[in-house]
Amino acid sequence: MASSKANTEKIEMTFVEHLDALRVHLLRCAIATAIGAVFMAIYNDFVVQRILLGPTRPDFPTYTYLCKLSNYFGFGNKFCMKEIHLEMQSNTITGQFDVYLDVIVIGGFVVAFPYILWQFWKFVKPALNNNELNNSKGVIFWVSLLFFVGIMFGYFVLSPYTVNFFANFSLDNKIKNIPTISSYFNTVLPLTLGCGLAFQLPLILFFLAKVGIVSATSLKKFRKYAILIIVVITGVITPPDMFSQIICSVPLVILYEVGILVCRRVEKEQIKKELEWE
Repeated sequence: MASSKANTEKIEMTFVEHLDALRVHLLRCAIATAIGAVFMAIYNDFVVQRILLGPTRPDFPTYTYLCKLSNYFGFGNKFCMKEIHLEMQSNTITGQFDVYLDVIVIGGFVVAFPYILWQFWKFVKPALNNNELNNSKGVIFWVSLLFFVGIMFGYFVLSPYTVNFFANFSLDNKIKNIPTISSYFNTVLPLTLGCGLAFQLPLILFFLAKVGIVSATSLKKFRKYAILIIVVITGVITPPDMFSQIICSVPLVILYEVGILVCRRVEKEQIKKELEWE
C-alpha cells in the first residue's frame, strides 16, 4: 500500500514537473512575442502604411512587376491590375485601436516565430528517442523557412490579387466600396498567415508518412482531387482570369508534389531499415 502511494506521488510529481517546464517555455514565448510587439509598435507607421496597406497602393511591387512582365512578353497591359481607389472607415470608437493591437501582437508573433518554435522543440525533445531525434534534425530551420516563404507568397501574391479584385468588384456604379479597417485587416492577415501554415504541407506529409498514416501511393491516387480543390480555392480568392489562377495554384500544386517525393523517400528509408534488420 505504501509502495503504491509512493509511485502515485512520483507520477504526480513528474506530471507537475512537466507542467512547470511547459509554463516556463510558454512564458519565454510570451516574452519573445511581447518584445516583437514592442518592435512593431516602434515602427508602427511603417508596418501599417507601407506593409499592411501596401496592397492598396498603385506602386506595390506585385502590381509594378506584373505589368512589366505583361509588356515584356508582348501582352501589353492585359495583365496589369486595375488601379485601386479604396477608402476605408472605422465605424466604432475603438476600431482603430483594436486593429493597432492586433497588428503589433500578430507582428510580434511572426517576428518571434523561430524562437517560439525552438522553445516548443526544447519542451518536446526530452521525450524523443535517438531515432526520432535523428529523423527530426533541422526541423526548426525547415519549418521557419517554409513559414516565412509562405508568408511572402501570401503577402506578395494572394493578398494583392484578393484586395485588387474585391476593391474593384461592384454590382452597380451607384454602390461604393467603403470597407472598415477591421474588414481589410481581417482579410489580409489571415490570408497571409494562412499561406505560412499552408506551406508546411511537405513537412506535415513527412511526419504523417513516418507514422504510416499516408503514403506516396495514396497521395498519387488523391492527386486529381487535391489539384481540383486547390484550383477551386484559388479561383475564389483571385480575379476571374486564368493567369491569376495559374500564378496562385502552381506553388500549391508544387508543394503537394514535393510532399509525394518526401513520402516516397521516407518509404524507401523504412524499407532499407527493415532489410538491414532482417
